[in-house]
Amino acid sequence: MSMENRYLEGIKKQFYYYKTLGERTFDQLEDHYLFTELSPSSHSIALIVQHLSGNMKSRFTDFLTTDGEKEWRNRDQEFVPLFRNRDSMEQAWTEGWSLVFQAIDQIKDIKSLVYIRNQEHTVYEALNRQLAHYAYHIGQIVYIGKSIKGDDWVSLSIAKGASKHFNESKFTKGKHKGHFTDKI
Repeated sequence: MSMENRYLEGIKKQFYYYKTLGERTFDQLEDHYLFTELSPSSHSIALIVQHLSGNMKSRFTDFLTTDGEKEWRNRDQEFVPLFRNRDSMEQAWTEGWSLVFQAIDQIKDIKSLVYIRNQEHTVYEALNRQLAHYAYHIGQIVYIGKSIKGDDWVSLSIAKGASKHFNESKFTKGKHKGHFTDKI
């Protein structure tokens, strides 16, 4: 397998990992908590999803041929609550991620150039930029979910105090039996 294919396979797994973290957070919350703001200056999970979806649609529609900041995007509107229920939020989430994965599947050359806000990026740089952006916001989603659930939160990775057990169950005589994303 070429290095480019390995990179694309790996970045796709990372995007999927963060998508799954978001979804496993949604699954732990009653609908109204998706719209809860922890403070007057914070965003709800639904509002973060609204922004992510807008970003994904802008960046990954015609990813290889047009600037990632589309003329039709209204970023400021992404921070005005529009979703009215879980279904509308999850539909936008699914549509955004679908564009991400479709775009990755179309990439033939990670060194080719794309533009985001008239800034030149290699495909490789643009994908890394987006992965970091999405991980940042999904981290916020997980933090909000964990804050809301408190002691009822079900860990999405290795639970606090469970590292030794995890390591013992994943490694036998120095041979790796799986990897971290197997937990999800």
